[in-house]
Amino acid sequence: MYLTQNSVQQLPSFRLKLPFAKEGRGSYHHQPLPGCPRLPSSLQLRQYQRQVVTNWFANNGRGTLKMATGSGKTITALAIACELYQQINLQVLLVVCPYRHLVTQWARECEKFNLQPILAFENVRSWQSQLSTQLYNLRSGSQGFITIITTNSTLIGDGFQSQLKYLPPKTLIIGDEAHNLGAPKLEESLPRRVGLRLALSATPERYFDDSGTQSLFDYFGPVLQPEFTLRDAIACGALVHYLYYPILVELTEAESIAYLKLTKKIGRSLLYRERCRDVICNVSTFEDSEDLKPLLMQRARLIGAAANKLTALRQLMATRRETTHTLFYCSDGSLEMEQRSSLRQLKAVVKIIGGELGYKVSTYTAQTPLQEREVLRRQFESGELQGLVAIRCLDEGVDIPAIKTAVILSSSGNPRQFIQRRGRVLRPHSSKERATIYDMIVLPPDLDRETIEVERNLLRKELRRFVEFADLADNAGEARMKLWDLQKRYGLLDI
Repeated sequence: MYLTQNSVQQLPSFRLKLPFAKEGRGSYHHQPLPGCPRLPSSLQLRQYQRQVVTNWFANNGRGTLKMATGSGKTITALAIACELYQQINLQVLLVVCPYRHLVTQWARECEKFNLQPILAFENVRSWQSQLSTQLYNLRSGSQGFITIITTNSTLIGDGFQSQLKYLPPKTLIIGDEAHNLGAPKLEESLPRRVGLRLALSATPERYFDDSGTQSLFDYFGPVLQPEFTLRDAIACGALVHYLYYPILVELTEAESIAYLKLTKKIGRSLLYRERCRDVICNVSTFEDSEDLKPLLMQRARLIGAAANKLTALRQLMATRRETTHTLFYCSDGSLEMEQRSSLRQLKAVVKIIGGELGYKVSTYTAQTPLQEREVLRRQFESGELQGLVAIRCLDEGVDIPAIKTAVILSSSGNPRQFIQRRGRVLRPHSSKERATIYDMIVLPPDLDRETIEVERNLLRKELRRFVEFADLADNAGEARMKLWDLQKRYGLLDI
């Protein structure tokens, strides 16, 4: 990244210049002080990364990187920090992550850029004194740079909020998996005095939350071009090719009855929504007063925990006993007793895969301690563990590129979830040429006239996910034929 005399809009106390203009010139070859940003000598940004960096600077240090999982958002963001250090003597890098394991993952990447991050999460006594001392040293001139990596939950706490007022103007905030930061309490906790802002997400748009999405863009800035899609990532080798196998699953009789009741309730809510639009022209009023989102979540949980998925799993894996590097994505709950039964499917999968079929597997959940997660990751990489059985916590940002096969038991209507999951499986690794995805798709039961149109509208959104999975796969024709009967049944052949 090299500088020109071209400048962009004036920031409160400094100006930014466009990078990359003149090859062979720059000041990256001197040895920086310990803890100060430095590009790794081996790093060569791809063209799309260079372009989005240029566009972030052109947008006055604001913007959102909408880039596919595995396309190098972290590296791109840290390259921006290095450029800012060269241009304006950036003093603080603040990274906000949704989960603890992402803090440690960011720390590993930061170390490659000569950074010595403070990991501010969990017990406030373990990091607050260190942060206060380094902020004092920065103000006194005895320290040149501070890197802080924290979690969303720590960000909103009083201990961290009390430190934000001491951040200097030359601070860059990076929101990782930034769609989470559009939630009201988190968005309100973001530091307003920090002018340099960068959001990272493959899916920045929040599901069923237009106002939260807009708040996110208002704070961090708009999506920058070029967006980098999964198709782009596969085409350039940033992600591997894959095979996609839909597995169609029927609901049980009891599940079908519950499904029908939910669909009728959803239909009534959708009808009320349309009436609200006509009368009030205010969708947010509807969303605040009605129960559509909880109903859709109940429907998703029912589908995710469908009992016949376990039968399908047993049949699939009985002939694949030598398979290694496999990830099993489980549902995060079921319709009844949601809190207590959230691990029901996970335990059932472990019983089938580990107990009945003799696979060497382990669970990987939000309750798994960080140290144990690292041990599991190494055992999985080496093949000592054949599989990991996971709930949600492997959806965002976790880097286990050795994954060759994914069995998706959980089906969510939220596009973010399946985009994240697919990206987990497609990360390149020296031991894999391509990946394999088995996706369990629940077939809706026979519905009456009242509910079939509602189901058709709901299914249209979900089918787009399955069709996109199929279209980008190496076995696209085979996968699409598997979905054809479902599309024909509901008159959705146009997808």
